[in-house]
Amino acid sequence: MISAQAWSDAQRLWDYQQMGHELRPCSVGIGLGSHDLGVADETVNLYQRGMFPLMVFTGATSRTTRDRMPRGEAEHYRERALELGVPDSAILVEPRARNTGENIDFARTLLEQRRIDVSSVLLVSKPYEERRAYATARQLWPAVEIVSASAAMSLSEYVDFIKDPQLVLNMLVGAQQRLLIYPDKGFMIRQKVPEPVSAAYERLCAEGFTSRLASAT
Repeated sequence: MISAQAWSDAQRLWDYQQMGHELRPCSVGIGLGSHDLGVADETVNLYQRGMFPLMVFTGATSRTTRDRMPRGEAEHYRERALELGVPDSAILVEPRARNTGENIDFARTLLEQRRIDVSSVLLVSKPYEERRAYATARQLWPAVEIVSASAAMSLSEYVDFIKDPQLVLNMLVGAQQRLLIYPDKGFMIRQKVPEPVSAAYERLCAEGFTSRLASAT
């Protein structure tokens, strides 16, 4: 049973992770692989709204996705996009990345190999990882403008969609931790974390939502 305080703290992390960027047309859209096919759906939605002419799906598998996406996250995203009417010519697949940094690096390399000029990227992630994705891309691909996006939904709607509240809260805590420790590793830019957000993160850790924490060493 998840306590009322934990839900309140999760909401605070959720709100902080939302970048609130105004969407605008970009050179390319990049859908970051994960357990959530909703990322593919939102990438397709943005493509159909004319936000970019080409999309890259990037991602191999992880402990969360190896059973549900055995052909790899990017390939399952591609299949979903095709089902939704996107022409195959508008999709590139990067099937090797196993973390957000590799998502950015490998997608950039693929686009360079295809000689596709990129000045701006519409970066599509899960709703609770907008800020992490943005901070990573700014560190690793500083020459392009990054617009961060995700499906527009509330925390409760997302939990209903994923159908696993424990997973969502653990993932939220993991995303927040990386914002705190990864700048020192050179993995992402540093961003200010308001004290109430830090306090919410600490309480959730104390309540045991720690299964997605990365090693701090």
